[in-house]
Amino acid sequence: MTPPTTPTTPPTPPPAGSPAAPPPGCPAHGVDGAVPLGGSHFATEPTRLYREMRRDHGAIAPVVLDGGVPAWLVLGYRELHQVTSDPVLFSRDSERWNQWDRVPADWPLLPMIGRGQPSVLYTVGERHRERVSVISDALEGVDPFALRQYAERFADELIDGFCADGGTDIIARYAMLLPVRVLAKIYGFPDEQGPDLVAALNDMVDGRERALAGERRLAEAMAALLAVKRAAQDAEEHAGPGPDVVFRMLSGAGGLTDEEIAQDLMVMMAAGHQPTADWIGNSLRLMLTDDRFAASLSGGRHSVAQAMNEVLWEDTPTQNVAGRWAARDTRLGNRHIKAGDLLVLGLAAANFDPQVRTDGSALTGGNNAFFSFGHGEHRCPFPAQEIAEVVARTAIEVLLDRLPDIDLSVPPEALSTRPSPWLRGLSELPVRFTPAPPVGPASGGPG
Repeated sequence: MTPPTTPTTPPTPPPAGSPAAPPPGCPAHGVDGAVPLGGSHFATEPTRLYREMRRDHGAIAPVVLDGGVPAWLVLGYRELHQVTSDPVLFSRDSERWNQWDRVPADWPLLPMIGRGQPSVLYTVGERHRERVSVISDALEGVDPFALRQYAERFADELIDGFCADGGTDIIARYAMLLPVRVLAKIYGFPDEQGPDLVAALNDMVDGRERALAGERRLAEAMAALLAVKRAAQDAEEHAGPGPDVVFRMLSGAGGLTDEEIAQDLMVMMAAGHQPTADWIGNSLRLMLTDDRFAASLSGGRHSVAQAMNEVLWEDTPTQNVAGRWAARDTRLGNRHIKAGDLLVLGLAAANFDPQVRTDGSALTGGNNAFFSFGHGEHRCPFPAQEIAEVVARTAIEVLLDRLPDIDLSVPPEALSTRPSPWLRGLSELPVRFTPAPPVGPASGGPG
């Protein structure tokens, strides 16, 4: 997941005119071919790029982040498993980073790599386990039947907005709007506020010039919601689990401050919206361009699950995650890793590791050994995975039910992805279909 964070200590800006190449003394110094972690090559042919990086550097490759900041990218499946299984040696504590003095206060990746902020993402040890338990309990309280009804209701509302047009961009008008509507509902946001959160989330996770402003807008919305819920809870005669996730977080916080709860809610919102939107878009792209999934377009349901599973192997929405920091000097994948070095988790690259994908075939069936939800004690909590799957699958099924002859309106090769090394999703997915009437307000669903 790509974490929202808020640095509390502004880092010292690097010298003016700092080069994009690795400076002396950094992890990548002295290693030829350090790859900038960004740019068009991640959007066009990432699988080929990871293969070339593995060929040139092995399982651990030197990379350069924005502003010439060096790091390591973990490409190997076994190495990624090792890093995520050892939270003591490879810590989630970003304070350990040996490059903070090179990071300017307005660095666009600060929402992805936080310092000195109270998010669960950078908490370690027993405190981390306590906070994960609070999050998991709050998410487990979501009624799965209500969740699906919310997803169906919002899906129908969105489709009603374009079903009579005979064509639309599924990404902008559907996939990018649905997950946040559902998440806002189960959090307790008013329905009308859900769509307003989309721009803030997208700005934040894309890691470009609007990243910090997007993070601030999301933080303000979350703080306001938390204040409303706290006041409502205090007004009750006794505290107890409420009807939404925020109430349950407050009830089970166990000593967490409101700032900590707000940060964790932001993490859950960011992790739950954009990757799920990309899961919807990437799965639909696969189903609309691959004959193996044609049955889904005429009502088959087994193929929807197959397509979604294959995407998590072949085209996973979460490509790279920052990260882990070495607690001491060590060796990994024949590389000398210094204390404080940043290791970026190459989830997509590890999924394609030829040592575990020996025949190179697509993994469509029930093989769930992918890294798309992470691994180890910092992996995406299981209840969150279930929520994402329900929302994504419902979105696809409702769309295919409503518009059964949906098809691409451009050649498959014309499709492009957003230029982000962190998340992989389509810029747009133009489709055509036979115009259909709207269904109107959904009946029988929860309010």
